[in-house]
Amino acid sequence: MHQLEGTKCSFLLCLGMSIIICSVIYLRARITTTEPAEPKPLEPSSCRPFSTECKSFLPGTDEGVEWYHRDCQVESYILNSHLQCPDLTQNLHFITRPLSPEEEEYPLAFIVTVHKELELFVRLLRAIYMPQNVYCIHVDAKAPWEYQMAVQKLVSCFQNAFLSSQSETVTYAGFSRLKADLNCMKDLAKSKIGWRKVVNLCGQDFPVKSNLELVQYMQSKEWRDRNMTPGVKQPVSMRYRTRLQHKEIMGSHVARKGLGLKKGPPPHNLQVYFGTAYYALTRAFVDFVLKSPIAHDLLEWSKDTFSPDEHYWVTLNHVKEAPGSHIDGGWAGDIRAIKWRDQEGRTHSGCKGHYVRDICIYGFEDLPWIINRNSMFANKFERNTFPEALDCLEQWHRHKVLSQATVPIDPSWLLAIQSNSSSSSYFNSSAEA
Repeated sequence: MHQLEGTKCSFLLCLGMSIIICSVIYLRARITTTEPAEPKPLEPSSCRPFSTECKSFLPGTDEGVEWYHRDCQVESYILNSHLQCPDLTQNLHFITRPLSPEEEEYPLAFIVTVHKELELFVRLLRAIYMPQNVYCIHVDAKAPWEYQMAVQKLVSCFQNAFLSSQSETVTYAGFSRLKADLNCMKDLAKSKIGWRKVVNLCGQDFPVKSNLELVQYMQSKEWRDRNMTPGVKQPVSMRYRTRLQHKEIMGSHVARKGLGLKKGPPPHNLQVYFGTAYYALTRAFVDFVLKSPIAHDLLEWSKDTFSPDEHYWVTLNHVKEAPGSHIDGGWAGDIRAIKWRDQEGRTHSGCKGHYVRDICIYGFEDLPWIINRNSMFANKFERNTFPEALDCLEQWHRHKVLSQATVPIDPSWLLAIQSNSSSSSYFNSSAEA
């Protein structure tokens, strides 16, 4: 009898607890469905507002209309976010579909070498990212561990992006900088994506042309089957770079050996050229670089030169046997918009930001010059010194990219919105027109 009473009490206790738990779950669900979630603020307090001058670059900006950033702290977002990749890429506004058949049929490869400025890297990657392209990211081996992990975290979210299989400790003007590009080229040569040309970038670059414009430019009559390696026969003032032996102080600087030890002549009786370290190369030329004895011997010879990436590519592009070679092409090829200090008064009217190593770090007032030049990319930008310059250029560029699309625009691709209109409706109507 006592056992029966005990069993009855236990049953009633369990039943009562079950009723209470079910009631709590029901009430919580009821609150969630009846009370709307508090909307996210349109412009978080940490956002920089667009400068007044920037409005002249942004289309459809009438008096009283304001543009608002949709994200502000991309660096801390990656470092602190626990979101899964689909949410991460969406919240960072990456474009997730090819925007035109023309671009889809002509995939590009990109080599991006980075070592600092995580926010700039994220903004650069999302500006150049398209799902049909392929991206090799070389992170400097001396970059902080936290930085390396953040880059790896983002890059791992894309099937068509990867970290270089071998990382160099890069030294300014050293052979290691050239080696970083070559490491990525070896990886890209194995890619199953049928990329047509490869472009190299650094973390302080930003595109001026859209991906569609890059494809059209590279398929133009002048460049369809050619490499772009702007440069000329090595000037007398630059001959010390390849006639004297140098040594790389890893991660620090490049210095001359001894009191000026001389080098032997270049292999294969090559004429040495001097040019930019930036290029756009055909896939066949990349194969030539990786397999040709001429390219291999020039690479070995270049190990103790100063800034070999400024003679290696352009010299090989003047070898007649090289696929896509451009003999005596001079400085042709709109690779970079760069304001050099010694060209002030000739190619530009001065740097509106400030010079570092005689290269302009762009300020906002440099934007008209950058946009009017319409080069493939502009170099260089910094996050802390002149942030409004990149803010405005980024929004101008994204608007151009989306306005050229032949597919409906996903609202998540918008980097900024207007305060009194629906930008997503505008872009969708533009795409369908």
